[in-house]
Amino acid sequence: MEEYHFAESDGKKIGEHNGAHFYTIGQRKGLNIGGHVNPLFIIQINTETNTVYVGEGEDHKGLHRPGLLIKNEDIHWLKKVDELTIGESKRYEIRIRYRQPLSGATLIKTDNGLEVHFDALKSSVAKGQFAAWYSGDVLVGSGVIS
Repeated sequence: MEEYHFAESDGKKIGEHNGAHFYTIGQRKGLNIGGHVNPLFIIQINTETNTVYVGEGEDHKGLHRPGLLIKNEDIHWLKKVDELTIGESKRYEIRIRYRQPLSGATLIKTDNGLEVHFDALKSSVAKGQFAAWYSGDVLVGSGVIS
């Protein structure tokens, strides 16, 4: 999965904060940055450089993702019979945020892990969150987003 990367040359410094680890992708509240027509959302975080990148408006391209990756060691299947083998794909309904509605996606098993390709762009997909996939009402598996 290709990740959206914000280049420093695309923007400018607009504020200070007390640590990138206090923020999450998609966060809008608590940024305390005024002077913009539309609300700001966190679109990327770099804890190594202590940098938080924001984008203006709910439609900012950095806020939406076509998919995600779950590394092999972070994939959890409830039944071994449901596990995908490398190169195999299957359609499921997936949830990536607590209380969010299920949405369609294709899961593809690769050497790197499990690629999840959403039917429609999803916002606020963040590393460290859980993704859970369902067949109807039945939970089939879950994993930590990498």
